Amino acid sequence: MMALITINIHDRHVAVLTLNRPEAANALSKALLDELNEAVNEINQNKSIYCTVITGAGEKAFCAGADLKERKGMSEEEVIKAVRYIGETANAIEAMNMPVIAAMNGAAYGGGLELALSCDIRIAAKDIKLGLTETSLAIIPGAGGTQRLPRLVRSGHAKRLIFTAKPIEASEAITIGLVEQTAKQADLLTEALVMAKTIASNGPIALKQAKIAINKGAQTDIKQGVDIERACYAETIPTADRLEGLQAFKEKRKPIYKGI
Repeated sequence: MMALITINIHDRHVAVLTLNRPEAANALSKALLDELNEAVNEINQNKSIYCTVITGAGEKAFCAGADLKERKGMSEEEVIKAVRYIGETANAIEAMNMPVIAAMNGAAYGGGLELALSCDIRIAAKDIKLGLTETSLAIIPGAGGTQRLPRLVRSGHAKRLIFTAKPIEASEAITIGLVEQTAKQADLLTEALVMAKTIASNGPIALKQAKIAINKGAQTDIKQGVDIERACYAETIPTADRLEGLQAFKEKRKPIYKGI
């Protein structure tokens, strides 16, 4: 049986995690979610991984969201449990120890876009469409979409996308701040890896603490946010990497960070 999630390591410090169910538009079946959570946990425990890229197999879809064929036979209680599982998976991705890039190779709808929203950075192929389409099915986004989207784009844009359930093109997504970068389909993974390797060349402890400071600080006021930043900064001071960065600067060479 073919794996529903694959992991490939690039240059020792970048993991590429691929949703590998192209025949079903990489929809989020329970089996795929099980493997995805295992993969996230595996990468998170690998201290040599400094950045992760999440993408989808094929060119049709990054992720079409929930597996509606699977959901059709569920009871109401089972549906609620299934949606919660997608949300828990998105939370696990958001909480990863390193920066995570969504390389959106194809359409991202519903839970698929919610997974991308849980990533730190989104790069989209230029010809794709994205949307939270749940209200067209008489439900609402239930895996963090109503919370993460308006924190990323203006509230009015978030409401427009959710209320109309109409997908938008990547060109509009970058205009409103839903994605940070676009690329040609053929160049998408290459560009995502260029960014990931640039990120991974920096201090891994600093990357982790910067992510914590940004994510936690965004949920509070500026005073508490600065306090969070100060605490995260303090975590970098006693590290060997900080001393290596200073020494490399002095010697005019590229630093070799080890995450210690």
